[in-house]
Amino acid sequence: MKSSVSVFIVLFAANCFLLEGSSHLHSRKIPKLATVWGFSWQNCGDQDPAQLKTLHISPDPIPIPGQLTAEASGTTSVELVSPLSLNVTLDREVAGVWVKIPCLDEIGSCHYPDICDLLNQLIPPGQDCPEPLHTYGLPCHCPFKAGDYSFPTSNIYIPDVELPGWLTNGNYKVQGVLGSSGKELGCLKISFSLHSSM
Repeated sequence: MKSSVSVFIVLFAANCFLLEGSSHLHSRKIPKLATVWGFSWQNCGDQDPAQLKTLHISPDPIPIPGQLTAEASGTTSVELVSPLSLNVTLDREVAGVWVKIPCLDEIGSCHYPDICDLLNQLIPPGQDCPEPLHTYGLPCHCPFKAGDYSFPTSNIYIPDVELPGWLTNGNYKVQGVLGSSGKELGCLKISFSLHSSM
């Protein structure tokens, strides 16, 4: 079995917001994420070669720290090779208006010129892919071959994390656009609400 690269957008975005953020924090007091409510998604590039077909995440709300169950499938009609860029746009609802959050300490509306290179930094080539990818024989490095992909129902533990102080309670929208050589390969929109506690 193989992992959908469209699903990777979701996982990479979550990593940026929930995991990488903690390494850039200062000594100020920061709210801890308690729950994620109303998670939903949709493709935003109907003609893109990489498409997410299904994504099921439960429970709702998702407790953090806590356990979630995830299942996904997708397809790509082209091989995805380095350099593989990712443009992430993060918007927060403020008084009924959606406001774009700038890229701060690599969190927010950021451009990643080559996620293949980032994957190699996070998981050195030759090292086993993290669970549950390793158990299912799913790849975690470029290139990702063309074909249909599926991620079977899996239980995933989310550890306790801390977020920047500006990433507070509220409604959020995230758009991730995967590209190469100036061409859009995949686009995914995610919406959710954060409910945090100090």
